[in-house]
Amino acid sequence: PADPIIVHPDVRRMLMTAKAYAEGGRALACYCALLLDKEINHPDEAVRAEAAEVVALLTPIVKAFTTDNAWEATSACQQVFGGHGYIKEWGMEQFVRDARINMIYEGTNTIQSLDLLGRKVLGNQGATLKKFGKLVEQLVKAEMANEAMGEFIKPLADLGQKLTQLTGEVGMKAMSNADEVGAAAVDYLRVVGHLVLGYFWARSAQIALAKLAEAEEEAQRPDPFYQAKLQTARFYFTRLMPETSTLMRRIRAGSDVLMDTDAALA
Repeated sequence: PADPIIVHPDVRRMLMTAKAYAEGGRALACYCALLLDKEINHPDEAVRAEAAEVVALLTPIVKAFTTDNAWEATSACQQVFGGHGYIKEWGMEQFVRDARINMIYEGTNTIQSLDLLGRKVLGNQGATLKKFGKLVEQLVKAEMANEAMGEFIKPLADLGQKLTQLTGEVGMKAMSNADEVGAAAVDYLRVVGHLVLGYFWARSAQIALAKLAEAEEEAQRPDPFYQAKLQTARFYFTRLMPETSTLMRRIRAGSDVLMDTDAALA
């Protein structure tokens, strides 16, 4: 008998991509919902103001990064079906079309990217981005000595440092050429998005490792839920987050190669 397609590494890659982006995006959305509750209902005015500021930073990421990822995920899942992915009775073709319109609904994802880089980051010299960066820094400091967390903490800390440097470079270029913001914005949002999702996946791994260690100490069977979380976190950090290296190289290429194209577009 033929093998089921789940034995093939690339099928697993596509399914794990969808899983990692869906679960990471859900964690981000829940966190933003918590911030909105604080913004509206917290008795401390300072807490309300800070929650509003951070959720404003994360809003374009929720709108653009998660919908870009949803498009990639549904397209990959359609590919898993092969030719049957185009047949209406399986439903995947509808999911793909639904995912594609999400990238346009909120004013297009490019507009969200411009909002993030131009208004939410450069508009206040990165002050709000630094507030989210403090959450990353706190997690890194808390777990840096934990060998089991090294595979998540080290790349997260590295990306945070590189993003800080990249933001400064883009800001300096934008002072003399506004096109630099437009040229960098979409790729920049994805870099920030990976930092944000990386933070939530590291938090998920932190909890999963603790729960699995607890089960081992009590001689209990490990919970498959936490095993799955840990495996998905590893996939995210090794197979999806490395995209940031390419994104940062494209950002540093600047706007000239995009704007000096009159002959090509004639």
